[in-house]
Amino acid sequence: MADPNLSSFIWSVADLLRGDFKQSEYGKVILPFTVLRRLDCVLDKTKSAVLAEKEAREKAGLNPEPFILRASGQYFYNTSPLDLKRLMGDQDHIGENLRAYLQGFSPAVRDIFESFDFHTQIDRLQKAGLLYLVTEKFANIDLHPTVVSNAQMGIVFEELIRKFAELSNETAGEHFTPREVIALMVNLIFIEDSDALTRPGVVRSLYDPTAGTGGMLSVADEHLAAMNPDARLVMFGQELNPESYAICKADMLIKGQDISNIIFGNTLSADGLPDSAFDYMLSNPPFGVEWKKIEKEVRAEHTRLGYNGRFGPGLPRVSDGSLLFLLHLVSKMRRPEDGGSRFGIVLNGSPLFTGGAGSGESEIRRHMLENDLVEAIIALPTDMFYNTGISTYVWIVSNRKPAHRKGLVQLVDGSGLWRKMRKSLGSKRKELGPEHIEELTRLFGECAEAEREGAPVSRLFRNEDFGYRTITVERPQRDEAGKIVKGVRGKTKGKPLPDSALRDTENVPLTEDVEAYFKREVLPHAPDAWIDHDKTKVGYEIPFNRHFYVFKAPRPLAEIDAELKGCTDRIVELIGGLTK
Repeated sequence: MADPNLSSFIWSVADLLRGDFKQSEYGKVILPFTVLRRLDCVLDKTKSAVLAEKEAREKAGLNPEPFILRASGQYFYNTSPLDLKRLMGDQDHIGENLRAYLQGFSPAVRDIFESFDFHTQIDRLQKAGLLYLVTEKFANIDLHPTVVSNAQMGIVFEELIRKFAELSNETAGEHFTPREVIALMVNLIFIEDSDALTRPGVVRSLYDPTAGTGGMLSVADEHLAAMNPDARLVMFGQELNPESYAICKADMLIKGQDISNIIFGNTLSADGLPDSAFDYMLSNPPFGVEWKKIEKEVRAEHTRLGYNGRFGPGLPRVSDGSLLFLLHLVSKMRRPEDGGSRFGIVLNGSPLFTGGAGSGESEIRRHMLENDLVEAIIALPTDMFYNTGISTYVWIVSNRKPAHRKGLVQLVDGSGLWRKMRKSLGSKRKELGPEHIEELTRLFGECAEAEREGAPVSRLFRNEDFGYRTITVERPQRDEAGKIVKGVRGKTKGKPLPDSALRDTENVPLTEDVEAYFKREVLPHAPDAWIDHDKTKVGYEIPFNRHFYVFKAPRPLAEIDAELKGCTDRIVELIGGLTK
C-alpha cells in the first residue's frame, strides 16, 4: 500500500487553501502540483545530461528533441535549468519562474497542465499570497521513484482523486466508476484468459473510450500485475472532460505509460484512435445522455460508411447514446483470426429492451446476437453509482468465445449481492464486497445454470431465444351488408382489401413456426384474418427481469379475511371510543 503519511502530507496542503478556495476546488491545485513534483523528481537524475544534450545539438543545428528524450530515459523531458528546489531560492519571482519551468516540459506534459487549467490556479494562488507556501510544501516532499515506486505513486494519486471526487459530487458522478465495479469487470474480461495472461513477458492492449480519470485502466493494470508481474498492459483511452483527461494522462505518466495513447475529445464524433484495435476494452459511458450535439457527424458516418464505419447496424434514439458506445467498442475489436477481443461495458436497462422490431436499438441487439458477440449480461444492485440509483448491467462481449459459450448468452442476476455502505456518497448507498465479486466471477466462469436461496441467479439462453418476428395481421374491409370488399385492379385484384382500423400485430418467437402460431393464436378468434408477409420484421429484446421472476403464491383467503376482520374490529373500537 501507499505510505499513508505521504497522502496525508499532500492532503495537509488543503489546510493552506482553506478560506481562499472552496473544498471542491482543492483538487484543482493539489493534483497538478502532485504531478509536477513527481515529474520533477523523476527527471532529477538526468537533468544535467538533458541540458548538455540540448546545448550540444542546438549548436550543431540539429533538432534536439529525440536526443533529449533518450537522455531523459522517460517518455517526456524538461529543458528548463529550473526545478522546484531552485524555484525556492527566488521568492519574489516565484510566479514567472514557475511558468518558465512549466514551459520547459515536452508538449504532451504541457498539455496536461493546460487541461488542468493550472495557469489560472497559479494566478489565484499568487493573488491570495499562497503560491510560494504551496510550492514550498511540494518541493519538500520526496517523490523520487527510489523512494515511492510507480505502483505506490499510482495508489497515492488515485487516493487523492477519490478524495476530491467525494468532495465534489459533480466530478464523482460524471467521471468516477466505483472501484469495486471496475474490479468485477476486470475479473470478468480476464478470467477466461488466465492461462495466456500468466505466460512470461506477455503484452496486451487495453482501451477505454470514456476514460474519465483513468480508473478502469489503473485497476486493470494492477490486476494483471498481481496475476503476472512480467505481463505488460499497454493502455489507451479517450476522454471529453479536460480536467478528467488531465488526471488520466497524469496518472498514466506517473505509472510509466506512454501518454500519447490518451486522447482528448469526443469519442463518438471524433475517434482519436481510428485505425486501432485492442485485446481488451472497458467502458462506463454516461447513462441516458442524448447525442443531439453530435448527431450530424454520427448520422453522416452511419450513412456514408455503413458497416465499414462504426454505426452500420443502426442508430438508437437521440435521447440515449449508450448503444453508440457499444457499437464503437465492437468496431475496435481485433479480428478473430488476429486473436479477437473481449470487452466489458456498463449500461442501464434501456438498451436491453427499448425499441420494437426494426428500430435502431432492436437492430443493434440483432447485430450483437446474430453475430454471437454477447457472452453474458450481469445485473448489478441498484444504488451502486454516485450519480444515479437506477438498475445497471455489465455486458461482456467477445468475438472469441470459448467453445462451451458459442451460440449462448448467460444472464446473471447479481442484484441481490451487495452490502450497505457505512456512509452514502451521492446516490451510492451499496457496494460489492470481495465475496460478492468472487461469487459473480465464479458464476460467470462456470457458465452454468445456478440458483441462490431457491431463486435462479444464472441462466443460459440461445441467441435466438431473444429474437421474434413482428407479423402484421390483416382483417378484410366489409360493406354495409357485411360482404368482404375485394380489389378490382393490380396486385389486389380479386383479393380481400385490408381494413386498416382492424389491423393488428403479433410478436412470434423466432423459435416458433409463424404459420403454426397464427393457426393456434389468431384464427380461432378471427377466421377471416391473414398475414401480410411483406410487413414482417425481425426484432430482438432481452427482457432480463422476466427470466428471474419467481412466482410467489398469494396468501390463503382465510388468512387475508382474518387480517381484514382484525383491522375493521380495531376501527370500530376506535370509533366507539370517540363517541363516548
